[in-house]
Amino acid sequence: MTALAPYISSFLREHLPKERRASLHTCEAYAHSFRLLVGFAASRLDVRPCRLEIEQLDVPLILAFLEDIEANRGNSARTRNARLAAINAFFRFLEYRLPACLDQASRIHAIPMKKTDEALVDYLTRNELQALLDAPNARTLSGIRDRAMLHLAFAAGLRVSELVGLRLDQLDQPALSTIHVLGKGRRERVLPLWKETALKAWLAVRPATKEPALFLNALGRTMTRAGFEYILAKHAVAAAQSQPTIGGKRVTPHILRHTCAMHTLQATRDIRRVSLWLGHASLQSTEIYLRADPTEKLEALATTSAPMFKPGRFQAPDKLLAMLNTVSRSGNYAE
Repeated sequence: MTALAPYISSFLREHLPKERRASLHTCEAYAHSFRLLVGFAASRLDVRPCRLEIEQLDVPLILAFLEDIEANRGNSARTRNARLAAINAFFRFLEYRLPACLDQASRIHAIPMKKTDEALVDYLTRNELQALLDAPNARTLSGIRDRAMLHLAFAAGLRVSELVGLRLDQLDQPALSTIHVLGKGRRERVLPLWKETALKAWLAVRPATKEPALFLNALGRTMTRAGFEYILAKHAVAAAQSQPTIGGKRVTPHILRHTCAMHTLQATRDIRRVSLWLGHASLQSTEIYLRADPTEKLEALATTSAPMFKPGRFQAPDKLLAMLNTVSRSGNYAE
């Protein structure tokens, strides 16, 4: 039997960041997946987490874990697939270091991913967006910071990890005309900044600190994902007082990115520009916004006319088809 802890430690601290050059966010996501898996396995097997062994992570246990996070934690199929992807990556790591686990790894790799629904993306209308941007109190330090964060998240279409990970040296200072973003998959992009991003107001009052991060929390440290999610949720509640329709939407950090994409698509009618702005690896990732935009479909209807169909009945062109058509209308299929 082989202890699990040393291999997980090597996977998260050596293999991912150094050998694979995975981002900090990927390492944190994988670590969280194993935190859940180890906790579930320890509870199920009634052992301490540090006493778990690799052979105990068999297919029945992993299937039970995946079922548990959906049933008890309320995780979606997409989140379940992300947890399974982390487990698969770990066992691919083990294949070359622990050949005795090859059969176990192949069985785990055979666990299928769940199909997910391709739902339409949700986004804010112009009035809803304006109400959200106006929600922070521009007379306070935190309000100036929140307003700048909301403006920049929408105007640049940033992921929440990109937003909270921004550093001062990524801004084109003092003009503040562009911003340098290191996005998902280590893809870099340079984006022009709108004059209304409220960044100048924030930089004028930003506390002097050695922290390189652009946005700081109340303690003067780097803003976290959870911190921005809390800020956004707070201002979404305030914005719902002037725009009640916001209350019916799930306002998350990613909805600002979707809003940027939809508004850019409606303004330019060019899916390629949207893809470049968001930093997508391919146009396939950007096609979700075409499905959510009704104006594209209305224009297609306006340029065509509905076909005229003549009424009629089906006539079987063959005796066999005629017989099958007769039998299908009969109540007794044995005739």
